[in-house]
Amino acid sequence: MMSKEFKYFAKIYYEDTDAGGVVYYANYLKFLERARSEAIYSLGLTNKEILDKEGVIIIVKSCNIEYRKPAKFEDEIEVFSKINEVKNTSFKMKQVIKRKTDIIAEAEIVLVTVDKDVKPVRIPSILKNLIN
Repeated sequence: MMSKEFKYFAKIYYEDTDAGGVVYYANYLKFLERARSEAIYSLGLTNKEILDKEGVIIIVKSCNIEYRKPAKFEDEIEVFSKINEVKNTSFKMKQVIKRKTDIIAEAEIVLVTVDKDVKPVRIPSILKNLIN
């Protein structure tokens, strides 16, 4: 099982917020997505390489997110990402968004590897070896 925790840093800009200066709820999904992409980059891969070399796309099957505290304009946040479970065609990731020690949101994401026809396929060995 992967024990490495990935970190992604972001600053909240005006465009991320609603009229009250609070991060619009759907924008947390963007922060989570960017953090997952950065985690792959930190392993020495890119989503484009996985597609070009392996014919595989990583898609979100499900996302369960709990919002705990609001992030606001000009806050600095960190997204912590960790893979908790790896199966043949999917893996489960826990992601936590924090502002300093405050937990802003927690999410459990199930990701599936699919081919160009969006049919589930085995996780490519190049990726599975890096995340196991």
